[in-house]
Amino acid sequence: MPARLFLSSGNIVADRRYEFARDLQLKGDLAGAADVLEQAVELAPRFASAWFTLGEIRHALGERERAIAAFRKAREADADDRHGAGLWLMRLGSEPLSSMPKAYVRTLFDQYAPKFERALIDDLGYRGPSLLFKAVLAARRAVGKPAFFRRALDLGCGTGLAAAAFVKEVDHFTGLDLSARMVEKARATGLYAELEVSDILEGLRTRQDASADLVLAADAFVYVADLVPVLVETRRVLAAGGLLAFTTETHHGDGVIIGEGLRYAHGEAYVCAALKSAGLALSQLETLSARNEDNVPVPGLVVVAAKV
Repeated sequence: MPARLFLSSGNIVADRRYEFARDLQLKGDLAGAADVLEQAVELAPRFASAWFTLGEIRHALGERERAIAAFRKAREADADDRHGAGLWLMRLGSEPLSSMPKAYVRTLFDQYAPKFERALIDDLGYRGPSLLFKAVLAARRAVGKPAFFRRALDLGCGTGLAAAAFVKEVDHFTGLDLSARMVEKARATGLYAELEVSDILEGLRTRQDASADLVLAADAFVYVADLVPVLVETRRVLAAGGLLAFTTETHHGDGVIIGEGLRYAHGEAYVCAALKSAGLALSQLETLSARNEDNVPVPGLVVVAAKV
């Protein structure tokens, strides 16, 4: 994963207290770390990184209300919420589920870009693109059509792993990603005819009607709470008979939740209902894990839907 985000308080003593607290945290002395962080935020009351780390530690100590208070302070100190304090507030049940802060996603992946592929494949056993490729082949085979697509749109393209999996089956690839550094990495692959730094929904809205035969979203919808607006725009962008193929994390309940990794997990029933609401016909849905966490497969879905 990327290096931990640090936003200086502007107070050198407070910053040093933060560093000492992080050292204590990593050594397992959570109570001691919390005490030092309290000193840091007393010196610098708008020290977002210290408040955010304090929230994490309070949560680990089982102090829910104090964790919520710290995460609120972190978000107040950084209106863009680059640490993702709002996600913690949703996870702790103090706020309703809402969209992921764009600045958080952009910052996360700008930091992640230099070692993204190594960390994802080697550390997390990422297999999303290969699962999508197999699912799309099966969906095409089921209707007696070849698995070749003239125009494909890669949502949340990252460094280009999905395009690499489909490169022999696609004539023209367009990639969208919120992280400029990820787009730089994708451009270096030479796999994309077009690349755009854009939020998924906003990027879809700039696309012309029926301008894609295939839309891919490999490990991208875990950053989207409400899939329906994205699916509606995807249907508009797809040509008749075109396919949408995506992975997402899931859970045993209904609806959408924030998982332990601060990523959205979509229930199977929710996914099916969202596709139906958007006017897309489900072609294939499999319960398959696209990645591991602590060497354990993360529950996931691999979905293919068609515009009919």
